[in-house]
Amino acid sequence: MSGEHISNNSVETQNYEGDLHSLKNQKKRVDINTLLNKVRENQKKEKLESTIFFSLVAAVIVVTGIIISI
Repeated sequence: MSGEHISNNSVETQNYEGDLHSLKNQKKRVDINTLLNKVRENQKKEKLESTIFFSLVAAVIVVTGIIISI
């Protein structure tokens, strides 16, 4: 009974290693243009977020100044 258990594990291990090997072969190359596009998208998003934040802060300051002057 224990002999059967060992042989089953070895078969599963071989299949698992074969799957890992095939995944490594599929993802060997990285496209630099794809990575650069992702970085540019993130930079645009961060720039937009910071612009919105500073606009809101400026609006609050202006509104507070108007309320105080009245």
